[in-house]
Amino acid sequence: MSSERITIARAWRGVSALGGTLGLLVVFEVLSRVGLLPSKFLPPPSEVIVTLIQLLGTGKAWAAIGLTLLGWALGLGIAVVVAIPLGTLFGVNEWAYRATRVIVEFLRPVPSVALVPLAYLVFKPGTIEGKVFLAAFAATWPVLVQTIYGVRAINPLQLDTARSFQIGGWSTFTRVVVPGAVPYLATGIRIASSVALILAVTGEIIMGSPGVGFQINLASQGGAVREMYAFVVISGIIGLILNAAFAALERRVLHWHASHRAVAR
Repeated sequence: MSSERITIARAWRGVSALGGTLGLLVVFEVLSRVGLLPSKFLPPPSEVIVTLIQLLGTGKAWAAIGLTLLGWALGLGIAVVVAIPLGTLFGVNEWAYRATRVIVEFLRPVPSVALVPLAYLVFKPGTIEGKVFLAAFAATWPVLVQTIYGVRAINPLQLDTARSFQIGGWSTFTRVVVPGAVPYLATGIRIASSVALILAVTGEIIMGSPGVGFQINLASQGGAVREMYAFVVISGIIGLILNAAFAALERRVLHWHASHRAVAR
């Protein structure tokens, strides 16, 4: 399919998404203005947008954004550093895979929020360490599982071919295993990025760690409803930007892969 048609298709999807969002905002605006929604708790979106613009002109909002991104980056970085080597080991070594499979399947579904009491005991409330711990724990599992699946999904015929050509173990790993596992790994990191952001904001709300979540909780307790929703919108915008950035990076790095070839869906 031509690049022009792909560009048009992507632009149309963007316009459709924007139209749906604007339509929903108009509905909420009307319902709030006519009194069908309690404006005290659900103010008109236009007022929230005005508050959002005002906040973005202050240092308070940008400081909160920076602290949230710091917690997100540290949590995701720790997850990647821990999960990729372990996932590779579990994927390559059959004994290690079988020995740890039950442990991984047991810990993976545990909600990270359930570890908040532990974070309270180990880390001092109001510090960055607690939210980093929660973000890192939650982000580890998507990367770990996707790495394991990616390594184990390598076609045995490819490995047999490498051995038949007497390619060394390290060369086989770098030229066969890594390229085959990278698409899975990229998906795992993209998912982990969103999960890490969610847990970073959650940790800020629950544990009082500085950042966007802390500002949401502070505005809620102070009755500043419009400011609270404005910070909620900021957290959503951060998530959209991060997801779009990782998706674009994934398309660029994996342009050779079948799942990222020039196909407009």
